Amino acid sequence: MISFENISKVYPGSSPALENINLFVKPGEFVSVVGHSGAGKSTLLKLLYTEEKPTTGVVSFDKINLLDLRGRELPELRRKIGTVFQDYKLLPKKTLFENVSFALEVAGRSDTEINEVAPKILDIVGLGDKMENYPREVSGGEQQRVALARALVNKPKVIIADEPTGNLDPVSTWEIVQLLLKINEFGTTVLLATHDKGIVDKISKRVVVMEDGRIVSDKKKGKYEL
Repeated sequence: MISFENISKVYPGSSPALENINLFVKPGEFVSVVGHSGAGKSTLLKLLYTEEKPTTGVVSFDKINLLDLRGRELPELRRKIGTVFQDYKLLPKKTLFENVSFALEVAGRSDTEINEVAPKILDIVGLGDKMENYPREVSGGEQQRVALARALVNKPKVIIADEPTGNLDPVSTWEIVQLLLKINEFGTTVLLATHDKGIVDKISKRVVVMEDGRIVSDKKKGKYEL
């Protein structure tokens, strides 16, 4: 489903952020991409949702070279890839329902679909009773669950979670991880970038370790060895 072939990424005036990356992810896999801050995890994921482009190499999704995409093809790709970030990226002046609905509106869904789908997704993440609340009125863990709901509304093939628990307490952290595992059980591919060893050890799925822009370990099932 996803392939990074001979990828390097060099920002002007700095050492390589990524160097000679080769990584292949099958449909339905749960992959934890781990490493210390600056290891290259976020840069790698940005290549997949096309926020960045590689300096050399090919990034493919469903056998499509992402560098070949033009115009309307990019939004279509991004609807197949749900993204969740450390800082939630919610719209503060919109309710939780409106935050989730907005992703559906952008995708051109009808009001009928929106009013049917958004509440269901919020129910799945345990926030069906808080749809009319604003982000400031709920906890950080609940805000991240809204962000996850928003990432799910267009039924993506892949969820990219970039340090999604970085701002959360241990209880909220494990709630988010359990939701990601549940989503994966339904067949959605999950790529989780984290530096949290405890999370990775509990998940016990495939672990890709990065260091200084390189992949130094790739285990089908294991723990993150610091």
